[in-house]
Amino acid sequence: MAVEARSAVRSRRVATRHRTAAFRAERVARPSSSVKRTQAAPHAIENAEVARIFREIADLLEIQDANAFRIRAYRNAARTVEELSDAAARIAREDPARLTQLPGIGKGLAGKIAEICETGTLGTLTELQREAPPGALELMRLPGLGPKRARFLCDTLKIHSIADLEKAAKAARIRSIRGFGVRTEQKILEELHARTGEEERFLRSVAAQYGDSYLRYMEACDDVQRVEIAGSFRRCKETVADLDILAATEAGETVVKHFVEYPEVRTVLAQGPTKASVRLKSGLQVDLRVLPPQSYGAALHYFTGSKAHNIAIRRLGQQRGLKINEYGVFRRRRRVGGAEEAGVFKAVGLPWIPPELREARGEIEAARQDELPKLIEPSDIRGDLQFHTTDSDGRDSLEGMAEAAQELGYEYIAVTDHSPALRMVRGLDAAGYRRQAKHIDKLNARLRKLTILKGAEIDILKDGSLDLAAEDLAMFDVVLVAIHSKFDLPSGEQTRRIVRALQHPGIDILAHPTGRIIGRRRAAAFDMEEVLHVAADQGVVIEINAQPERLDVDDVTARAAIARRIPLVISTDAHSVQELRFMRCGVDQARRAWAEKKHVINTRPLKQLLKMLHGERRR
Repeated sequence: MAVEARSAVRSRRVATRHRTAAFRAERVARPSSSVKRTQAAPHAIENAEVARIFREIADLLEIQDANAFRIRAYRNAARTVEELSDAAARIAREDPARLTQLPGIGKGLAGKIAEICETGTLGTLTELQREAPPGALELMRLPGLGPKRARFLCDTLKIHSIADLEKAAKAARIRSIRGFGVRTEQKILEELHARTGEEERFLRSVAAQYGDSYLRYMEACDDVQRVEIAGSFRRCKETVADLDILAATEAGETVVKHFVEYPEVRTVLAQGPTKASVRLKSGLQVDLRVLPPQSYGAALHYFTGSKAHNIAIRRLGQQRGLKINEYGVFRRRRRVGGAEEAGVFKAVGLPWIPPELREARGEIEAARQDELPKLIEPSDIRGDLQFHTTDSDGRDSLEGMAEAAQELGYEYIAVTDHSPALRMVRGLDAAGYRRQAKHIDKLNARLRKLTILKGAEIDILKDGSLDLAAEDLAMFDVVLVAIHSKFDLPSGEQTRRIVRALQHPGIDILAHPTGRIIGRRRAAAFDMEEVLHVAADQGVVIEINAQPERLDVDDVTARAAIARRIPLVISTDAHSVQELRFMRCGVDQARRAWAEKKHVINTRPLKQLLKMLHGERRR
């Protein structure tokens, strides 16, 4: 049996090698995109665009109350395509039969992927959009409504937009509808009030797919000398409203013309000799600014921002008799810098400041005193302390996840499948964890470079108790706790719930502390100051969850944890081999929090890590 098992593991290694090869690059600092490539790949539909279309189809099918299996098929297909390390368009073009080998992709869905990649759209989507009640899709994306309620409101009250919904709620028309009531109407108003003034934003990870493709296209233009995405994207913010592309060139009008002719442009919003703005088919706005090479560094600094950071730098320049803007650094009319970004900082007596820190949160003072942090790098990460397998709601086996982690060069990983309260994801009970532990022991006996730690993500129940008996926690090396329900508890009750869980002596990590899902579920309301105080007192580690739609906790909270000497962990919460690459997103979030290698426990060797965990202290 041992020989057969080793053979199976080797087979899995071969099967996953082509996927994990792309991950290695994620653990190395990204090269500057201002270095022009010799040849750019031809443009193709991005995986994110294919996934977006499939998700919209699933949403529209839900509004129709269509077959649940059909809806699930589209959602699963969206996830499969989104997680591909290869471009679906390239597969469809070069080896279409391979599409049907992907998880959950049959001949029908493979054909639809090919249609999207060839035409940029899908006939099924167009048909469903035509059949849907006007505004239903917009309404169903408001937390608390969902597809059935959205359609009911459209049909019953003739509500066809968010504006119509707000008018109906303020007029107390919703509470009179059966199945809604006063409380639902109030929640709708609260959500609408919270959304007031919010602009449409894209997850940075999604925008990156569109942006990287656009950069490759721009680099293919012979007149472009350097090109990079600036703005909040470069500062690694969680979401972006648009992308700002900066190009160095001596032929501005030619480069602008090339920019607006990008195949994925839906609308040209503005076009001039030195700048242009377009909206892509995905809805993402992309702005271009072209400048001569001697201004590129100053422009890169200016358009990276933030606004508050730029104002502070300009004031320092004024104190030295300098004028600093996007065109360069000037002393009266003489240019004294601007070709390189570092020159802007040097002109005001500062070292180069990483973009992630440029939020006017003390980075200039730290730079002046030579106290800038040495920010954590992807290559500092030695292991991943949260992922899920097919034993609960994961999509790859423990063997598959272990082999992918080993290919990444990790020293250790912790499998942390869910506890029994989460029935919808097949959470494990104590007996299930014990069976898994035996499996882990067998795998560890065979693995040469990787150690699998026994872990669990245990649900915090409404009263703050844990979803597993205290005596059962002794079987684990690492114990995570998290809230997965009752996110709308009053702040005081939610605080008491989390604090009680943190006071349990057998836990190690508070996972995705607020439970937020960016754009879909707001963070649970509780007293974060109190939670951090208790975490510091109890020695509990705070997680930065690297899932792009979570990135929980945020950078401000993570920095507050560091200030209180609370250790951080960056975990992917991966549910598949592909999601292990999300570690890069978590590292970016940690960098915005001023985190150094020393602040993050999974940068430590295994022996040092174990000494920080309750599992080791119990022995």
